[in-house]
Amino acid sequence: MGGFLNRFLQRYFRNIFRNRSHVRLGLYGPPNAGKSTLANRICKDWLGQEMSTVSAIPHETREIQIKEQVSIKNKNGKTLSFSLVDTPGIATKIDYEDFIKKGLKEAVAKKRAKEATKGVIESIKWLDSMDAVAVVLDATQDPFSQVNITIVGNLQARNIPVLIVANKIDLRRAKLNKVKAAFPQYEVVGVSAKTGTNVDDFYNTLFKLVG
Repeated sequence: MGGFLNRFLQRYFRNIFRNRSHVRLGLYGPPNAGKSTLANRICKDWLGQEMSTVSAIPHETREIQIKEQVSIKNKNGKTLSFSLVDTPGIATKIDYEDFIKKGLKEAVAKKRAKEATKGVIESIKWLDSMDAVAVVLDATQDPFSQVNITIVGNLQARNIPVLIVANKIDLRRAKLNKVKAAFPQYEVVGVSAKTGTNVDDFYNTLFKLVG
């Protein structure tokens, strides 16, 4: 019953979107999954410019970032226009000592932890403004983490159309099938935002989700 209801709601919201010329697409996921890298890939492909700062240190993105009027086209020439929203990484716990381990000074680490915590709160609040969400996950990590379950649970509660993006499939440790098995109720597309591998599949799936 739950699966049937979810599919019905997905179709219902997709029909609404077909009558809209512009939607708000949010990129959500845990820290360092590649949200900002994917945001940059989208903007470079279609706008010729990058959007976000990328870093190996978790929580580089600590504030909501928006790029308005991103328009992509499919092979049939159909255009999908959306506002792209890159959100801070969702985490169930943020400890300043983790930043110290990455080489930051204590004062800077505490400041970043405070900003990151605020960013997580803002990310959750912004869910109510999203028309659709791409959940970006690191395909080399366990998809059954508490953070991932929290993110997907929040989306299910709001009946927001969801696409799961399994990122970093260029890495040998990536397990795309494990991500698909973890979220059978959603469309899952494997990409490498860094190299551009399968990004066209991501665009095509976006059209199916909200086009």
